[in-house]
Amino acid sequence: MSLTPESAPDFTSFAIGFDQRDRARFHELIDQVFESNRWAEGPMNAAFENAWEKWNGAPAVATSSWSGGAMAALDWVGVKDEVVLCPSNTFMATPLSVIKAGGKVEFVDCNREDLCMSFEDFEKKAELHKPKAVWLVHIGGHIAFDTEKIAGYCKANGIVLLEDCAHAHGASWNGQKPGTFGDAGVYSFYATKTISTGEGGILVSKNPELVEYAKAYRNYGKPEHTVDGLNYRMSDFTAALGLIQIERLEEMIDWKNKVAKQILDKQFANTKLELPEGMISGYYKYIVFEQLEKSTGRVYDQPCHRIMGHQVDLPNADWVAQNHSCPPLYYAGPNLPEGVS
Repeated sequence: MSLTPESAPDFTSFAIGFDQRDRARFHELIDQVFESNRWAEGPMNAAFENAWEKWNGAPAVATSSWSGGAMAALDWVGVKDEVVLCPSNTFMATPLSVIKAGGKVEFVDCNREDLCMSFEDFEKKAELHKPKAVWLVHIGGHIAFDTEKIAGYCKANGIVLLEDCAHAHGASWNGQKPGTFGDAGVYSFYATKTISTGEGGILVSKNPELVEYAKAYRNYGKPEHTVDGLNYRMSDFTAALGLIQIERLEEMIDWKNKVAKQILDKQFANTKLELPEGMISGYYKYIVFEQLEKSTGRVYDQPCHRIMGHQVDLPNADWVAQNHSCPPLYYAGPNLPEGVS
């Protein structure tokens, strides 16, 4: 892949999605945290949660990690000794959250088209295992293509649907945002994510009982201690960094979509992942179905059922692990690369 000229932003070089224009404002927000004399559970946490809710369309609970939101949701569901369906094509955090919550993981195959959970295999596994809950993972920045079918089945059959939105910052489908198709969604703000606070996460849900449960869970169950939670609080310093980036998110996603459409879509016209009508990807990863010498690797190169030694046949998960690559696409704003407008 040819690099852009030195005078233009280089979207092929790794960069954390923080706009350097925001450094001064970040310092101002840090001063506000000092002045508030509240370094946790303070006004900056509330401001970040409110800003995320405004973008996402559902109340938000900031946590110290993706795991904090995931464990709160699973504990609220009550998955101990229950089956939770999970795609094998995901990061190990997803099935490990179920195991740590006392549940039993049963893996589901993915589609080759979008790398995400297959409704056809999900339906078979749901009929077989009678799950209490499902983890639906949005891979690479786009929303899983079978989301509406899976959500409809879960609603009709009393299954709790949790969305792993760790990759899905900035995505939407006909205006609807990740984490709002099911009962809850959980995002990650790890250092490589589109929005990064170094470490951190956020849970979103339109269920007020789950939201209040998650708030108690992240803080040892205080004040009543009827919830057996631990410490998954986000500091107000971390929240300040998140607040700046969620306010910049739409601009960053627009930038990445322009680069994707005007440069990468032309280079990989015959092998790129095709999005359905009405879907916007956050392009955490740009996915092509070919092997590239120079890339950022694969989204996942080994399915979780292989790592965990589950004896289950998931041919699509095995296939996508070996038959896709990810050309680099990193936000390097505010200017666009040469040739992009």
